[in-house]
Amino acid sequence: MKKRTLALMLSAALCVGMLAGCGGGNTGSANTPSGNTPATTESETPATTQLSGTVVTNGSTSMESVMGSLIEAFKEVQPGVQVQYTGSGSGAGITSAQDGTADIGLASRDLKDDETGVKQITVAKDGIAIIVNPQNPVADLTVEQIAQLATGEVTNWSEVGGNDAEVVFIGREAGSGTRDGFETITGTTDNCKYQNELTSTGEVIANVASNPNAIGYASLSAVDDTVKAITVGGVAPTEETVLDGTYAIQRNFNFILSESTELSDAAQAFVEWATSADAADLIAGAGAVPVAE
Repeated sequence: MKKRTLALMLSAALCVGMLAGCGGGNTGSANTPSGNTPATTESETPATTQLSGTVVTNGSTSMESVMGSLIEAFKEVQPGVQVQYTGSGSGAGITSAQDGTADIGLASRDLKDDETGVKQITVAKDGIAIIVNPQNPVADLTVEQIAQLATGEVTNWSEVGGNDAEVVFIGREAGSGTRDGFETITGTTDNCKYQNELTSTGEVIANVASNPNAIGYASLSAVDDTVKAITVGGVAPTEETVLDGTYAIQRNFNFILSESTELSDAAQAFVEWATSADAADLIAGAGAVPVAE
């Protein structure tokens, strides 16, 4: 009798233990529902790596508006990076990339065969606007007429449909990318007769704005309503005509980089961002024509 009672007690205890084990498993399943575990999806994009440091840029004054817009917007992308800009002319910008005094040189013209040790990346295209004083009745000139005015073959505005007044031709200093572009396209290299040779686009615009008989050239991105940009062969300088090539007097805006020195992470990030489609609207807003889509 005692043996049977003991056996029944052991059996009952075993059943209780088994039920407790089953209950523990059900509790774990209830607390962690199947299929609700968070998972990383392919659509999630990793955060941009935040960088720090200084990026030195130097060169074309015609690129001032474009660089100003790019630098200001890049602060939002990389607040720890300071991008500096100095406008000293395209020639100086190329030299600064060659000698390492700038991370990025800026040139509003393409590299020449003898400018070695560096490479160019085109950031945008720019029309070189032919500008006259708003009082000048001349509204359109051919490339040939522009060349004649620049070289002194035509000295009076009346010869091209203007007033009886002496032509005052104003341009940039030697080494300027704008000057190089203008003279190359019009076939007037080393033959222009300048009354004034100025060191910045802004100075050219100011001089033309103050002289009713003046004519000059300036980056389309810098032209304001103090001067009049004439049509060339009937084509106005606009973003569309520069991009499709119908406006004859245009050139490239280039970043100039050393071929032997590797860019810092901060400088590389700025170059990649400025030449991407993310910066296209900023470049267009600054008056140039973006090449990235």
